[in-house]
Amino acid sequence: MSSTNRPATAAAKTRPSAVRELTIRAIIIGGLITLVFTAANVYLGLKVGLTFATSIPAAVISMAILRKFSGHTIQENNIVQTIASAAGTLSAIIFVLPGLVMIGWWSGFPYWTTAAICAFGGILGVMYSIPLRRALVTGSDLPYPEGVAAAEVLKVGSDSENIENAEENKKGLAVIIWGSIASAGYALLAAMKGVAGSISTTFRVGAGGTMLGSSLSLALIGVGHLVGIAVGIAMIVGLLISYGALLPYFSAEALTHGGEFADVVAATFKSDVRFVGAGAMAVAAVWTLIKIIGPIARGIKESLASSRTRKSGHDVPITERDIPFNIVLGTILASMLPIGALLYLFIHVSEISNHTVTLVILSILFVLLIGLIVASVCGYMAGLIGASNSPISGVGIIVVLTSALLIKVVTGNESASNAPALVAYTLFTSAVVFGIATISNDNLQDLKTGQLVEATPWKQQVALVIGVIFGSLIIPPVLQLMLDGFGFVGAPGAGENALAAPQAALLSSVADGIFGNSLDWSRIGLGALIGVVIIVIDEVLNKVKGWSLPPLAVGMGMYLPVSLTLMIPLGAFIGRAYDRWAERKANPEPIKRLGILLATGLIVGESLFGVILAGIIGATSNEEALAVFNFGDIPTQILGVIVFAGVIYALYRWVQKLSLAPAKDSTKA
Repeated sequence: MSSTNRPATAAAKTRPSAVRELTIRAIIIGGLITLVFTAANVYLGLKVGLTFATSIPAAVISMAILRKFSGHTIQENNIVQTIASAAGTLSAIIFVLPGLVMIGWWSGFPYWTTAAICAFGGILGVMYSIPLRRALVTGSDLPYPEGVAAAEVLKVGSDSENIENAEENKKGLAVIIWGSIASAGYALLAAMKGVAGSISTTFRVGAGGTMLGSSLSLALIGVGHLVGIAVGIAMIVGLLISYGALLPYFSAEALTHGGEFADVVAATFKSDVRFVGAGAMAVAAVWTLIKIIGPIARGIKESLASSRTRKSGHDVPITERDIPFNIVLGTILASMLPIGALLYLFIHVSEISNHTVTLVILSILFVLLIGLIVASVCGYMAGLIGASNSPISGVGIIVVLTSALLIKVVTGNESASNAPALVAYTLFTSAVVFGIATISNDNLQDLKTGQLVEATPWKQQVALVIGVIFGSLIIPPVLQLMLDGFGFVGAPGAGENALAAPQAALLSSVADGIFGNSLDWSRIGLGALIGVVIIVIDEVLNKVKGWSLPPLAVGMGMYLPVSLTLMIPLGAFIGRAYDRWAERKANPEPIKRLGILLATGLIVGESLFGVILAGIIGATSNEEALAVFNFGDIPTQILGVIVFAGVIYALYRWVQKLSLAPAKDSTKA
């Protein structure tokens, strides 16, 4: 286990409780950052199906603002990024809710209904995350790349007594700054069309075709460095299965029907291969849950023991104080009442109102049980490769599939006459669970950051709830603004500039396919079979060689676009090579930490630029607002590869030299 993942030391556990942490100014700053980040994420998600992680940009902005106030602390900074991160992440609810407009069930987004779905789903996500903290954060060696990166940003920007080695801190700050500048600079050049932001090609394999390419993203290199070699190899295995075998096989049949070669191959990946990946992810997710049930149960047991200890008057270390489990459980159960009311109000005036009682009870049980499973799996995935790269839409497919199947079973032949109403109710139910998924996908990253900066867990958990509430209040008007200003592709009245809302369209089509009996189950079944085989291989490798091939990472490698899949393993191999070089030195740990800080800087720079670019796109309604060059595709791709490789080489070489430099030269770049 790396130094960045170790639990708090004995010294850390005695941190004074008087340290500023959950303050009014932290809540206000977090709320203001939330306004910008949530709006930007909603727009980008609807436009291109992508959102950006908000915790690291929030940490940087918080650090810059709070440094102007006296008595600021690293823990207070952590609260700001926690609030902004929770609210920004909740905006991923746009992957489901617009589907209700796209199928014509809603004509707009009713404010209080939309806000309530976001709020209760998000709060449940926070509550489910609390017992998972002990199982997947303090009791796990998952890398949590973005959680570690955010903690390193907060540490090097802090002038508190928590930083023992000021000289090493100066080196670390220099590494983060230059890594950020390089990452943001390349992203800016790509937005200006001076270099390519990605490279890709489509080519024939036998009678079919496949794609190869990658996003030229320095942030993904940083993520790969942080997640490690095992996850990188597993994602390559998934990539080889999808793009080396499945895509050529399925596209061979599709190409016989004609059409543009590249378009057919791309469409085959979306309509066939991705569903195979979703099936593999589903099986891997169930297996992952089985393996972590023990740690989760121990986490709940430890949480109860901690609560009893505090009630009896005994001291519990500050860094181990969660919201008491009885409050967590009470909040979860109490949330079922308003959720039940929302479900009732949605269904009782519809064509399927005769099933109101049955469906409301089913949905409440679904939210309770499937919500816990989804929270566990999403938390594990975020710990594995980070919240930004976690395939949350794949989880959405699984949630919609499960929900639709259960609803179809209990309503019998209703789908023959009232399929649209059943599709709408499925999306509405799934939206609550999806809120749990999005928050759990991010919260454990935040709790990992909190562990590394010696935060008080219960205060951070309260901050997460505050962030959810902020996000819930902001998301509905932004959604309505996007609908009024642009509309959604496929929705009634959509114009030529309508937003694609690709995930919402996909999930709506999944539900429609189930109730219309048009979904191709063979693809999902094949994925499930592949998932079983990968699980067996992983278990055998683990017992015989002590190696790991995380099945969920393989599934993600199958499901994610190749633009994401390829660059993360490359970063993992680069990080491994750097660490091996460090291990040959007399004192490798500080050298390895500088490598982690470089990876952090790469993530920070691109994340911050993503926020700025989202604002520019939103203000101009032009995805290519910064495009000033027109070199052509081939020259920009060649130049992009050369510059990208050169930047990576130069940065890592510089960090190697800096790590060996005498103290007096440590700030020279």
